[in-house]
Amino acid sequence: MKILNAKGDSNYHTHTIFCDGKDEPEILVKEAIRLGMKELGFSGHEYTSFDGDFCMSLENTANYREIITDLKEAYRDQISIRMGIERDLFCDETDLTYDYVIGSAHYVPVEGGYLSVDDTPKIMEDGVEKYFGGDFRSYVEKYYETVSRVPEVTKCDIVGHFDLVKKFNEGNRYWDEDAPWYRDAALTALHEAAKNRPVFEINTGGMARGYRKDPYPAAFILEELEKLEIPLILSSDCHDHRYLTYGFDQFCGMYRKVNIE
Repeated sequence: MKILNAKGDSNYHTHTIFCDGKDEPEILVKEAIRLGMKELGFSGHEYTSFDGDFCMSLENTANYREIITDLKEAYRDQISIRMGIERDLFCDETDLTYDYVIGSAHYVPVEGGYLSVDDTPKIMEDGVEKYFGGDFRSYVEKYYETVSRVPEVTKCDIVGHFDLVKKFNEGNRYWDEDAPWYRDAALTALHEAAKNRPVFEINTGGMARGYRKDPYPAAFILEELEKLEIPLILSSDCHDHRYLTYGFDQFCGMYRKVNIE
């Protein structure tokens, strides 16, 4: 399986105080240099009018672009810095350009709005009860139907945390991740999302924040990506500089059976 940053010397999924991250961008740059990284890509959550808690505001978008541009110049002799964006399927349209786009799905559309899949377990539970009659299978299948459209709609270079819907499901708390219906939903969505052959990320963010023992996507999805010869990129989905390369040193050992090189 082809991993574009197999040495773990870069990260392209990095959040700052301009959205839901904890750090100023320069703190992350300095940490990347300390770790000996060759490249750091920032990927603030693009403005989404119905979600002011996690996404960049219009004002913060302008600040983000200005500061990352300045940091590129200030640190050009020490590290390569790239200004990317994480674009949700339901982000507001914009004509702003970036070095790269991570496409993702953080919500499923429901009557009258959107249900977040990764805010809190309580929000998810209440939403599944209200909009899906408590049926987690219907909820999960709606998520995969949604995420299958991410590359087409967002025009992304990288597909982010493909199976994010499992974030709160460690230990099969809400549904069985080995169930045929679950795997069928995930793989059907994967084949649709992979049609234009974007890069898929292996994302350790759920591990860093203590929700999962495994990264996104699951091993069975990685096996299918290997069959499809889709390239991967290792990502920490960093929201805290202390975890900028979280799990990178464990990764190959975790997936020996997937024949990652």
